[in-house]
Amino acid sequence: MTDSPAPSASSPVIRAEGLEKTFRDFWKRPKVRAVRGIGFEVRPGEVFGLLGPNGSGKSTTIKMILGLLHPTAGSLSVLGQPPRDVAVKRRLGYLPEESYLYPYLTAEETLHFYGKLFDLSPQDRRTRVDQLLDMVGLTQARHRHVGEFSKGMARRIGLAQALINDPDLVILDEPTSGLDPLGGRQVKDVILALARRGKTVLVSSHLLADMEDVCDRIAILFNGQIQATGPIGSLLEQSDQIQIRFPRPAEDRLAAVLAELKRAAGGDPEVRQPRMNLEQFFLDTVARARESATEVSGAAPDGKLARFLEHTAKEPE
Repeated sequence: MTDSPAPSASSPVIRAEGLEKTFRDFWKRPKVRAVRGIGFEVRPGEVFGLLGPNGSGKSTTIKMILGLLHPTAGSLSVLGQPPRDVAVKRRLGYLPEESYLYPYLTAEETLHFYGKLFDLSPQDRRTRVDQLLDMVGLTQARHRHVGEFSKGMARRIGLAQALINDPDLVILDEPTSGLDPLGGRQVKDVILALARRGKTVLVSSHLLADMEDVCDRIAILFNGQIQATGPIGSLLEQSDQIQIRFPRPAEDRLAAVLAELKRAAGGDPEVRQPRMNLEQFFLDTVARARESATEVSGAAPDGKLARFLEHTAKEPE
């Protein structure tokens, strides 16, 4: 979870009230109710997770936020404006679930192309392209055609294009899909760094461990309705149990401590040694190998946020 300050009382970056979307057939008859009267808010400077199984309404909700679909009913505002307002687009970055890139452009040319769409000056484009390629670890592959990229490398360049305009709201759909653990950790670090800088991030993913690592609040959708929402810490906390950790004592002292706990609590305490999660073990192992290696192939991100992204984001009007 982020260590960004608590969101202020300013206007939400995204506000949905009674939001519905019904898809109709050729004769305008209701065919599928994809979203059924949902309501939620995404606050400035937080990471908000949208979770749910396939067909739960996540993608439809994101497309309405992007202005690609028009709601059937309800209200929706993005950065204080209707989603289809052109001014909103300049302040929004989007990474779709599938990276649709021009295969005959190089990584560098791809980012310059998106920079031109936002009317960035040549100097700004050069600066941002260099910083973003360095951030996602593709500096060495800047002159390769993206059609030759693996899925993981395509996701990296997709993340870079989503940030080229220095957006205030970043929408990421399955951002770690296809990435190795190093790339996944790097994307999560970027999300946390963006939130610390006051930018707002909406994330949708099936990888629940990733969502747990980065989200401040989540909403779980099923059948087009929100089934649970709130701060991730309070949703996952088991208030009827406590966990105590201390250095392992000698066996005789441990037995005495457990006996006293059993007497006081009225039940046998569970005893087990703490474990490092597999992701952290993997990252530590690779870090040690990288330190001793004389040459490293593949993507090599430095873990730092691009400098032009390091300013404080503007709040929605």
